[in-house]
Amino acid sequence: MKPVLLVLAGALVTTLAFPPYGPGVLVVAGVALFLAGLRRLDRPVHGAWAGLAYGAVFIATLMWWLKNLHPAALVLAPVEGVFFGAYGWWLVSQRRRPPVAWWALATGGWAFMELWRYRLPYGGMEWGAAGYALADARWTRYPAALVGTSGLTVMVVALAAVIALALTGRLDRRLWWAPAAVALVYGVAAVVPSGAAGDPIRVAIVQGSTPCPFEHCGPDERYRTYLQHLELTRGLDDVDLVVWPESSMGGFDADPVNSAEVREAIAAETARLDAWFLGGTDRPIDERSWVNANVVMSPQGEFVGEYLKQLPIPFGEFVPFRSIATKLISELYRVPRDMRPGDGAVTFDLDGIQLGSVISWEGGFSRFARAHAAKGAELLVVATNNDSYGPGVPTSDIFIGMTRMRATELGLDVIHGAVSGRSVLIDASGDFITGMSGSGVQAVVVGEVRPREPSVYARTGDVLMWAAAAAAVALWWAGRRVVVSEGPAGQEE
Repeated sequence: MKPVLLVLAGALVTTLAFPPYGPGVLVVAGVALFLAGLRRLDRPVHGAWAGLAYGAVFIATLMWWLKNLHPAALVLAPVEGVFFGAYGWWLVSQRRRPPVAWWALATGGWAFMELWRYRLPYGGMEWGAAGYALADARWTRYPAALVGTSGLTVMVVALAAVIALALTGRLDRRLWWAPAAVALVYGVAAVVPSGAAGDPIRVAIVQGSTPCPFEHCGPDERYRTYLQHLELTRGLDDVDLVVWPESSMGGFDADPVNSAEVREAIAAETARLDAWFLGGTDRPIDERSWVNANVVMSPQGEFVGEYLKQLPIPFGEFVPFRSIATKLISELYRVPRDMRPGDGAVTFDLDGIQLGSVISWEGGFSRFARAHAAKGAELLVVATNNDSYGPGVPTSDIFIGMTRMRATELGLDVIHGAVSGRSVLIDASGDFITGMSGSGVQAVVVGEVRPREPSVYARTGDVLMWAAAAAAVALWWAGRRVVVSEGPAGQEE
């Protein structure tokens, strides 16, 4: 098969590994087809174009729904493709290396690329990381508690690189230990004990939706959203913690810090239920800035504190190069203020239980949730608002898959609440405690979670990914002058 067909087929198969398709193990085949395509190329510039095509097609087909936010958001696909293009250029330049060395470079080079992609530009993006595709089954995701989603990504590429060598007739028998090492990680993870769990906590996620789900319907929409959440809360009883999702309190129009009416109404419900409360709000700071926050109130109705979102969404919560961008894209004037980011993780003491929370976009990054676990969180809230992307899109399913992996890798139960759905409670193994709510509807999700001690990964971090990347850099540096004779059509002699 021609290299371009292998690369494009790899991109599409990789997309099919993610929700709403699957199964997740297809991601190994998708990456293997891409690597096999790169092995059939003989010029680094061709590798760059192949990588760009793979990354752009993969991200565009995985996240096509971004166009509902704004058509210009699809520029994300070629931007992400640049990372894969750089990887393709570099890996093709190493194609003359012996098979074992090439395998190590392919695996570690991918890890090196992802370390950059997770952080650049504007905070980076983890959506599309190969490890997240494995979230759909317990037997594929459970080693994340030991090595994280990043470690699963490394293992996916390690297996895919072996398959790519086999597809191109260059498999070295010494690589038998690569799948054996993956099996060893799975074996060790199976016997590592999970963290101790505390007494159950009864949680209610209030998914109040908006007056006009997936649309905008007038200047009082945000206040009416708050009223819908309040009305559903008034129907609750026998709960220990009430969670309202991101932007559920009306924000600028109904912020509990600035509005005594809102604060007193919520305080009345916490007192009636004798329950803790966490809810999402956004608050103007001045004419140019605002904050996105999770606020916490005690059963006595007292304001305990808040967590400020640290990672704003480019062109959604802030406008890069505002003076230029707003002239080029007139609709960006709808984002008149830039979000002011928080400066770190915050945990809240709920009668001896440490609660951490992340907000929306940053819930798709291991590092933000892990920072809360490192600070002592025994329970995690992922508060989000999927209302901007429109109905009938897989946004919620993909994001919930990432939250399942978040729960598994941290070893914590997670409360995943969305304004317009879907919402669900997830245990520390990544299994659903409750059924998922519908999308675009009002719902209340009630169930029991437990505070837990964090996992090995929560304490050690992305060790496997950093080690693979460092090994690739060291191997490249040590053998940068090695030349192996090579025949035509990309077959070494």
